Amino acid sequence: MAAQKGSALLLKATLSGSLTTIAGLRSTSMSINGEMVDVTTKDSNPLVAGGADKAREILEGGGIRSMSISASGVFTDSALENDIRISAQKGQIREYKLVFGDGDDITGNFLITSYERAGEFNGEETYSMTLESSGQVTHTSA
Repeated sequence: MAAQKGSALLLKATLSGSLTTIAGLRSTSMSINGEMVDVTTKDSNPLVAGGADKAREILEGGGIRSMSISASGVFTDSALENDIRISAQKGQIREYKLVFGDGDDITGNFLITSYERAGEFNGEETYSMTLESSGQVTHTSA
């Protein structure tokens, strides 16, 4: 498996019916999160053979699964960046697509749970945001 360029990990959203890369991105990351359901009982096997301490047993497929995306970059005042800010203010859930360097992608509905813009006296204006999945996400292989 070949290494992939970080600059190829893109976050896209729809603006005026067209899927568009969010401008100014410098950093994009995603995480898949899962809750575990502990089903350990008094009858569970010991952690160590002959030991008295029970080994935890986890229910496979139990709990809630979710995906988080974080993105940050230089604010360029693009129409999509402003549309995203408005979505964050209104608490809107909308579709986003995360595109990987190998051509795979993940598409789903996300809520912006955190949106921040900042600027230093002697530097550029930046933005950062965190998105949380709502419902099913779809992975498509290249």
